[in-house]
Amino acid sequence: MTTVNHWTPDDIPDQTGRTALITGANGGIGLETARVLARHGARVILAGRSQAKLDRAVEAVRSATPEARTHTLVLDLSDLASVRDAATRIAETETVDLLLNNAGVMNLPERRTTRDGLEMTVGTNHLGHFAFDAQVWPAVRRASAPRVVTVSAIAARWPMGRLDDLMSEKSYRAMGAYAKSKRANIVYTLELARRTARSPVKALVVHPGSAMTGLQQHGASALNRMVTSLAARLLMGSAEGAAWPSLYAATSPGVRSGLFIGPAGRDQTSGTPEPARLPAGADDPMEGRRLWAASERLTGVPFDLGAEAVV
Repeated sequence: MTTVNHWTPDDIPDQTGRTALITGANGGIGLETARVLARHGARVILAGRSQAKLDRAVEAVRSATPEARTHTLVLDLSDLASVRDAATRIAETETVDLLLNNAGVMNLPERRTTRDGLEMTVGTNHLGHFAFDAQVWPAVRRASAPRVVTVSAIAARWPMGRLDDLMSEKSYRAMGAYAKSKRANIVYTLELARRTARSPVKALVVHPGSAMTGLQQHGASALNRMVTSLAARLLMGSAEGAAWPSLYAATSPGVRSGLFIGPAGRDQTSGTPEPARLPAGADDPMEGRRLWAASERLTGVPFDLGAEAVV
């Protein structure tokens, strides 16, 4: 694998004329990604569940870059009706150059389901994004050199992340469901890269290393939040650094479709972005085809990539 030497966001080329749509943009890595892309000239659509939180995020972006061009999109990835409505709005009116699948949930102590009966963690982190990407695809195809960047995690490498019980119907473990969702992010992205190989689309997947962004505390008890906060100060990096792999994948001229990118630091927890080791078997085309078919079946959303698709 080729190492990227000393890349920082200062190396991002001018993004004027490009539109970036970022899910989960109201905080953490998503907000930092929005902030940096806006600073480099991109028009940014910040997507999230709460209009009030999105409005505060826009204020944060504009406080750093007063001339930033921003829009908001209310999107609840755990509700396929919300996904459809948001995607339809974008598909009908926008050209999306950079689609960043960033939003996610983790550490739900008990098995919960979405409004559509899907296990909540996989239903949000993978299936919600799959359905959104499929329905927003006309806006992506309008771009001359579009990129789709999906945020996975180191947890994708955990053995408990196998996709054979995708909805955790046989047994449920909070971090097992999270690991499945993060492996699914990788398997989906690599399958997307294969199917769009004859098109201008670049599909990349990243992991942010370890950072305290608010995601870790979802559903945690007060004691767990205190312990996690202490661990974050001792062991984890910042949301600013954790956004680097996403920013690199979205903007670097030299990246190719199908890469998995993460931090180059010790144990891949922080540092400049570089190609990362894939979880075993995640690049198996058979697993990619199985997940794609299961995702269409579970969401009820067909993903039509257009005439250039390789199936």
